[in-house]
Amino acid sequence: MNSLSRFEQYLNQFTDTTNVYEFLINMLIATVLAAFLQVYYIRFGNSVTNRKRFANIFLPLALATMLIITIVKSSIALSLGLVGALSIVRFRAAIKDPEELTYLFLVIGVGLGTGAGQTRITSLATLLIVGLLFLSQRIRGEARFKSEDKLYVNISTNITEITPINDVLKSAFTYVELKRFDTLENGLEISYICKADNIEQIDKARKALLALSPATTISVIDQPDLIV
Repeated sequence: MNSLSRFEQYLNQFTDTTNVYEFLINMLIATVLAAFLQVYYIRFGNSVTNRKRFANIFLPLALATMLIITIVKSSIALSLGLVGALSIVRFRAAIKDPEELTYLFLVIGVGLGTGAGQTRITSLATLLIVGLLFLSQRIRGEARFKSEDKLYVNISTNITEITPINDVLKSAFTYVELKRFDTLENGLEISYICKADNIEQIDKARKALLALSPATTISVIDQPDLIV
């Protein structure tokens, strides 16, 4: 067999037609795994963003990845075309929390595995990874599920000490949890999860923070489905 014949045989293995029934089964498995990751992330994730809204992209992301891999795996030309397309497309999604990026990689992995027909290993790996994450959270005492009416409070100020800000919030709110702390060139930017029983408590905290520094800006966002 000469070199040209071997090359033609190599190309032929990329031209097999995808079985429709196999594709539907893989899609069903990808849907189940993506939904499983979505539920787990909403209940046990630690991101301060709206996890329910962010998790809504898990299913379409997994299925879209699976569709792309299913198509390009049967053609070396399409695979090369995909590389060229991805070099043009730019995704500018703002991912501020490393945990969000981790779950996105998990969902993309589900799409890649099911699209490549490796459903057993993909399912097993997903269950093992989630199980290890849950076990790790249990060991650290972080695996909990508690949904209450919470407020996402972001404070930007020229104050350089966090202690007076903490004291103000603890005196005004019934629940205060520090989520993010950034030191800026001319002050601080801090994010909290708080719980207020009424609007008066929010106004009390606002007035007290402005009394510390009139240059303070406060952003309060209602997050009724926030899970901490």
